[in-house]
Amino acid sequence: MTKHTTSAGGVVINTDNMVLVVNQNGNSWSLPKGHIDIGEDEVTAAKREIYEESGISELTYIKKLGTYARHRIGIQGGEDTSEIKTIHMHLFTTNQKELSPQDTENPEARWVKKEEVANLLTHPKDKEFYLSIMSDL
Repeated sequence: MTKHTTSAGGVVINTDNMVLVVNQNGNSWSLPKGHIDIGEDEVTAAKREIYEESGISELTYIKKLGTYARHRIGIQGGEDTSEIKTIHMHLFTTNQKELSPQDTENPEARWVKKEEVANLLTHPKDKEFYLSIMSDL
């Protein structure tokens, strides 16, 4: 049986017009996002996940970018079809540039040029979503 979960995350842009991308388990790259905890709204969850995965805490909310669904990325990369995530993505800006991930499962974060982000994202649905919202950034 497939588990359905709801996540929230963000496209974070710094003052150099670079986009935040994070690494999971040392083998995949995505935009920062994660499960919405009980009692959290989408934006609160997105801010918490961005902080945990990058150390960025000074965020200015701009707008909701959209929602999409995909399977989770498996431990070895590839699709883990046991879980389908509905992902709500939001746009944020920040003046912070120093990255210091707090979550051991997300060991690395980096700033990437907007036009290079899609090439780095591991999951095809993440790439597809990012390319669909690039004109909003």
